[in-house]
Amino acid sequence: MPATLICRCTAFLSNAPAFDLRQAALAWALLLISLLAFAPPAAAVTAPASAAERQMQALSVASAAVVGIQVKAAEGARSARTLGRQRVGSGVVIDADGLVLTIGYLMLEADQIEIITQDRKAVPAVAVAYDIATGFGLVKPLLPLRGVKPVPLGSMKGVRNGEPLMAATGANTRGEDSDVSMTQLVSQRAFSGNWEYHLDNAIFTSPPVSAGSGNHSGAPLFNQQGELLGIGSLLVGDALGENRRVPGNMFVPVDLLQPILGELRKSGTSAQSRRPWLGLTSTDQGGRVQILRVNEESPAQMAGLRAGDVVLAVDDVTVNSLALFYKQLWARSAPDALVRLTVLQGAEIKVLQVKPEDRLLTLKRPSGI
Repeated sequence: MPATLICRCTAFLSNAPAFDLRQAALAWALLLISLLAFAPPAAAVTAPASAAERQMQALSVASAAVVGIQVKAAEGARSARTLGRQRVGSGVVIDADGLVLTIGYLMLEADQIEIITQDRKAVPAVAVAYDIATGFGLVKPLLPLRGVKPVPLGSMKGVRNGEPLMAATGANTRGEDSDVSMTQLVSQRAFSGNWEYHLDNAIFTSPPVSAGSGNHSGAPLFNQQGELLGIGSLLVGDALGENRRVPGNMFVPVDLLQPILGELRKSGTSAQSRRPWLGLTSTDQGGRVQILRVNEESPAQMAGLRAGDVVLAVDDVTVNSLALFYKQLWARSAPDALVRLTVLQGAEIKVLQVKPEDRLLTLKRPSGI
């Protein structure tokens, strides 16, 4: 593990964009703390712990709370077409009962969920919540996760670009161990996913975490105090934004979790997730929202939408970005209320009436929710 960290930190220091000497010093300090976290415990001493030792202890607790997630989707699950039936990722324990926070798409229509401890033991688990609006998922083990302390929830408030951070991935039964990676914050900005998903403020880091495996899905992101800042969602090629090709990761900020955590525990989702779904994969370029794919048996397909169509307006309100498209679509009281889409289909402008669906009602619900 230490050798891996040294190699990754060396690459980090040599390749990270706009990385000055002060940031390099911070990164090496964090590396040292991470290395010490894996060292055998020293003999007890009576002197009070220094700031560096307290930081080391916090990061040690954080890395020990990281677990692997393995999921088998139900037979006939719609999500298996894009995500597959067998899925692996990571998560982190956030309360004393062993509740694990991960990224929700891992557990879509799950038939079987297992939490993988750092010694690769598989613990059966059930889904507690899946939140479409944020993308978070909650999983609960059916057996105790002994010796694992929950991590404290932090905040991205005050975190600046260039600040060194620690990301961690869980083990799985395919032979991959848990791992720790050095990274840094390079951007905080809005993110619109092409699958009808939007965050007003997402976390972007570089260099990428675990680019060679799927374990980055659900990987926790920590600050230097061992506080949880975000949950890994995607590998991206434009972490810096502004059409600059810099590989990295997108994380969902944990700031979005704290206001809805009680609601997720109680009902399995949040009220903001009960919103219209059309079944589209879309993109925006040059002020045009273009449909790339229409899901089979979706509201969009039944209304006559096709790949290649350009969405011009929603309920007669002009939209020129995915963010505007989604926000106008979701600005209605009922998830199944009719929506008017003005589209350019070939050379013809058409107005189509679409009856959306509540996305949660289209999916097989994971066992436990």
